[in-house]
Amino acid sequence: MRFKTILAGVSGGSASNGALELACRFAERFGAHLEAFHARLDPRDLLTYAGDGFGAMSGEFIDRFVEDVDATAKETKASFEAAIARHQILQSLAPSQQSPVKIGASAAWYEETGYAPALVSQRARFFDLIVLGRSERVVNQPHTDVIEQTLINSGRPVLLAPSTPPTNVGEAVAVGWNGSAEATRALAVSLPFLVGARIVSLITVGDKHQESAAALIEYLAWHGIKGQHRHVPSIPGTVPGQQLLSAAREEDADLLVMGAYGQVAWREFLFGGATREVVGVSLLPLLLAH
Repeated sequence: MRFKTILAGVSGGSASNGALELACRFAERFGAHLEAFHARLDPRDLLTYAGDGFGAMSGEFIDRFVEDVDATAKETKASFEAAIARHQILQSLAPSQQSPVKIGASAAWYEETGYAPALVSQRARFFDLIVLGRSERVVNQPHTDVIEQTLINSGRPVLLAPSTPPTNVGEAVAVGWNGSAEATRALAVSLPFLVGARIVSLITVGDKHQESAAALIEYLAWHGIKGQHRHVPSIPGTVPGQQLLSAAREEDADLLVMGAYGQVAWREFLFGGATREVVGVSLLPLLLAH
């Protein structure tokens, strides 16, 4: 079981660096093709957001905006080229020119201009695994629009990388289990990681799904994966996401797998949920599926 194609969303800055680093490691591990996808800001969006204030925008301001967009794309591409050079991954041709028949890891740069959440979520549909970054700027916030829209609209698993990934990722994997369709989907897409993990810990919070953990361990055994169950009793006043993270840390996990947005996104936003709780504070790499 392998991921054969990986998409890394790279917007620039520390978030992109973490995503590129992990994406390169996974491309090496699975012999996969990696695409670094950069969404350039569209100057025409300035008109949309400015509205009646557009008249106050000078041509000089727009020129500076275009220069900044070009500089960000150039710097981000340079970071991509440096990352694949460190990992000795061969850079291939543009997506429309390359052949899918290959041996070993490869990488390509691709960019489009427009609204990043829409572009990334659409492009993501054609890849096995999506790697997105989390920088210090979004810690203690629930998500970015790119993360949410890619999870909900792409139909693909999303791995969130911290700006500085741990040395090892995927040796000790914690799986959050609550019996939901989202958790089942997350477990299924995580199998390429689980088969190579040294430790797989299945974590349940509360009594509701404790019994189904035994069936889950049996399912994993059919794939040659030895899982261990950790039950976390509910603690009044403590949210499940916090308990799941604490248990994963106590298991020394270097990757946490969980379902995302079990409720529709706007309900999660208004009323909270494990997705927001975990994405908002976790510095562990997170593999999420909706």
